[in-house]
Amino acid sequence: MSWERHANERGTHPEGSGWGREGAPLRCNVMQTRGGAAGNMQMRCKRAAETGREPPPRDAGNSRDPRRPARSRRSDVTSVAAAPGGGHRARDPRVTVMADDGGEEKKQVAKFELERETELRFEVEAAQTVQLELLTGMAEVFGTELTRNKKFTFDAGAKVAVFTWHGCTVQLSGRTEVAYVSRDTPMLLYLNTHTALEQMRRQAEREDERGPRVMVVGPTDVGKTTVCRLLLNYAVRLGRRPTFVELDVGQGSVSIPGTMGALYIERPADVEEGFSLQAPLVYHFGSTTPGTNIKLYNKITSCLADVFNQRCEVNRRASVSGCVINTCGWVKSSGYQALVHAASAFEVDVVVVLDQERLYNELKRDLPHFVRTVLLPKSGGVVERSKDFRRECRDERIREYFYGFRGCFYPHAFDVKFSDVKIYKVGAPTIPDSCLPLGMSQEDNQLKLVPVTPGRDMVHHLLSVSTADSPDDNISETSVAGFIVVTGVDLERQVFTVLSPAPRPLPKNFLLIMDIRFMDLK
Repeated sequence: MSWERHANERGTHPEGSGWGREGAPLRCNVMQTRGGAAGNMQMRCKRAAETGREPPPRDAGNSRDPRRPARSRRSDVTSVAAAPGGGHRARDPRVTVMADDGGEEKKQVAKFELERETELRFEVEAAQTVQLELLTGMAEVFGTELTRNKKFTFDAGAKVAVFTWHGCTVQLSGRTEVAYVSRDTPMLLYLNTHTALEQMRRQAEREDERGPRVMVVGPTDVGKTTVCRLLLNYAVRLGRRPTFVELDVGQGSVSIPGTMGALYIERPADVEEGFSLQAPLVYHFGSTTPGTNIKLYNKITSCLADVFNQRCEVNRRASVSGCVINTCGWVKSSGYQALVHAASAFEVDVVVVLDQERLYNELKRDLPHFVRTVLLPKSGGVVERSKDFRRECRDERIREYFYGFRGCFYPHAFDVKFSDVKIYKVGAPTIPDSCLPLGMSQEDNQLKLVPVTPGRDMVHHLLSVSTADSPDDNISETSVAGFIVVTGVDLERQVFTVLSPAPRPLPKNFLLIMDIRFMDLK
């Protein structure tokens, strides 16, 4: 049974679901790149229909799962069993303190011997860095294999889990806020889920159908992004090319906060940097909370689904590999309705619910019966993040966009004339219902483009550079080429100064202002 048939049986399509509607064209992103030498801002472009030859996958010939020895597995996603109570207790780590010539403490070095199916979890102290090195055996970080005798550096605030299927010895150099070994881990369940998804991909290849579309849902701080990264890494290590869809506008990993996007995954995530962001497809939302404009949020979700469907029509490999969708942690009232809308827009096959049985049962009730809904536990290593920590993470994400990973880029600063650009805000201000014209509702204003007059109140605001050529291109539903931040406004000269990852001129002259501010204090 298909999503379309299910919708027809219910009478109407969900609003903005995108079924049968012509999608928006793929757009280019030419503002910034993650690779290259410092200061060399290479161009990057979203490939609209990539059907050419791709590099051979490293593990394409391996039919087994990434790190798991061969064993019998159940094929259905719904057959995921309860968390195993067994496992092996890890030995206590041996901690060694090194000293310099003066006898003072130089660096704390801790060596951990992990037994099979155990996990080392550590957090980096503020203003510190920690180096991780695999000495013996095999291990992985969120699905990415560690290279033996190579040092990986993690910055302040990093929360890392090193898992081994067969046993290993790792070494940590530097000050950690906490570091411990746990044998109580849901990795077997996550691997079982990956195995079932891979069997669905193989069935799609045999029967010339599309691959599984997976949506990961749950409240805040349950590890949704980590599970997405794990499933994507395992899939790409078997030669697949899944698409990562990011619907979390607050703590997203495809672009800066206040955006929604998609990324075609061609290689495993880097242990330190994450996935390569060479050519993402990104849409402007403008806020870190979906509730500020839920109609725009659902509209962009439908746009992403349309573009993904178009890609699947012209790229068989992308179609078979499917997609993994990360969602916001807002799971009540309008947030829950947004999850249901996303499931219908992408016509998902599997919904993975993390750590909330109530949400699991609500989705089982409201989604079609052919959608497999799976309840999985969160990892014991998941840490609750404070509002201040979330704000710092957003600032660091924006700073990384302009300056690159660990400051490898040099952004450009230049002036832009007021007359050279047109600035808009998506969504008109809320006014009392009694003041609205007859027959008009508040929702009608949520997608309206409101012109913004440049002024001093724009300082520190982020602006999205739209790829639209004219206002008739429906700017709010058009992808963006990149982002700039206003650092100053000169009303006398009628110019404002911006920080940009690419030199002047701006590729387009239609800008969308965000509610998000960024102050470059570092």
